[in-house]
Amino acid sequence: MFRNQYDTDVTTWSPAGRLFQVEYAMEAVKQGSAAIGLRSKTHIVLGCVNKANSELSSHQKKIFKVDDHIGVAIAGLTADGRVLSRYMRNECINYSFTYESPLPVGRLVVQLADKAQVCTQRSWKRPYGVGLLVAGLDESGAHLYYNCPSGNYFEYQAFAIGSRSQAAKTYLERRFEKFADSSRDDLVKDALMAIRETLQGETLKSSICTVAVVGVGESFHILDQETVEQMINAFDIVGEQEGPAADQGGSTEEGVAPMDI
Repeated sequence: MFRNQYDTDVTTWSPAGRLFQVEYAMEAVKQGSAAIGLRSKTHIVLGCVNKANSELSSHQKKIFKVDDHIGVAIAGLTADGRVLSRYMRNECINYSFTYESPLPVGRLVVQLADKAQVCTQRSWKRPYGVGLLVAGLDESGAHLYYNCPSGNYFEYQAFAIGSRSQAAKTYLERRFEKFADSSRDDLVKDALMAIRETLQGETLKSSICTVAVVGVGESFHILDQETVEQMINAFDIVGEQEGPAADQGGSTEEGVAPMDI
C-alpha cells in the first residue's frame, strides 16, 4: 500500500484499518522529551527531562498545575500541551464554581479524552500531538492517567512517555509493586532514578529535570531546584552512568527543534 494515499486526511482510513494522522501524532509524543509518573496510595510524583533546543535557549515547561489536587506532565508538541492544560484548568474552575467541590480526576480525564477524540473524526482538524500524564488526588484516592492523542486513556501505577522512555518503563516495571506502600521521599527517589534511565550518558542534575508532587495534605507543586539537588545527593544517584540507556521507546530529539517537543 502507498501510505501517502491515505495520510493526507485524519478521516481517511487505510485499507489496513489505520488512521495515519493519528499514528503521526503518537510518534510526536515518542519524540518529545521524557515524562514520568508514579503513584502510591497517598502521593503522586511527576518528573520530566528538561531539554533546550540549543545552548542559547531555555527549555520548554513540561509540567503544569491544573488545580490544587491535579497536575499534568506532557511529552510531544508543547504548544498543544499548553492548550489542553488551559482547557483542564477551566474545567476545574467551572466545576468548583458550580458544585463547590473539587473536580474528580477520572471525570476530567474522560472530558480530556473526548476532546482529543473529536480531532480524529473531523477533516478540518488534526490530532493533538501531545501525550499527557495526569496526576490527581480525590475522594477515591490517588490516580495517574495517561491520555493518548487517539482519545484513549489508561490508568497506571507508574508510566513513562517520550524519547527513550522504554528504559524508564523497564525500571518502573521492576519496582512498581513496591510503589503502593512507598513514602513520598521514596517515590521521588524512584522518579529521579527513572529519569536517569532516560539520559544518554549524562549525569543527573537538578538543572536537567523537573519534579512535582501532589498528595494527602499536600497541594500540587513543583519542587525547587535546590530541593531536587539535595535529594539527588541524599539518594546517592549522582555519577556517571554505567552505559547509555537503550533507546527503545522512540527516536532521539535531534532535528525536531522547530516543533518544541
